[in-house]
Amino acid sequence: MSKKRLLPVVVLNETAWAEPLAEALLAGGLDQIEITLRTDAALDGIRAVAKKFPQMRLGAGTVLDAEIIPVLKDIGVTFLVSPGVNPKVVDAAHEAGLKIYPGITSPSEIELARSLGCESVKFFPAEPLGGVKMLKALVAPYGHTGLKFVPTGGISPETCPDYAALPEVEAVGGSWFVKAGLMKEGKWDEITELTSEGLKIVS
Repeated sequence: MSKKRLLPVVVLNETAWAEPLAEALLAGGLDQIEITLRTDAALDGIRAVAKKFPQMRLGAGTVLDAEIIPVLKDIGVTFLVSPGVNPKVVDAAHEAGLKIYPGITSPSEIELARSLGCESVKFFPAEPLGGVKMLKALVAPYGHTGLKFVPTGGISPETCPDYAALPEVEAVGGSWFVKAGLMKEGKWDEITELTSEGLKIVS
């Protein structure tokens, strides 16, 4: 994830959006995606992307239950993202050989994630929690450990550069360039353009 440093956080309302979305992201220079498990279309969308675009580094977000993880691995998911630190989910991810980014909001949750063997965590929801200022405060006691952070939640093109400037940030997660409205209206060229611009922001 650190090679491109930009992670599209996708809420997929229609399975039919999955392939053109992946194609638009790749055209913009981005070969990784997180499809959140918040909709009925998510799993079929993940399957479609995995089948047609094997070069795409494919992640599943909003992973709440350990039982779904073997299914996700079988359909081509290579990394997992969760909103919080659930030991059962983290253990199942490690057992499946998948990297997981559990969500954290505090030092105590960082400690828990580290105790479970996590090398990276998701700072979520980033902007409501205090943005870059809060992330810097969290990074301070842990930067020397090599722990990496992926901030997501309310980040915009305007705030993204401040997150990307932190060396402890592995990637910045955002949805401004993959909004449901853009997909619904079939604005794939606009998604490609916004993706390309986003990559310039984090580089």
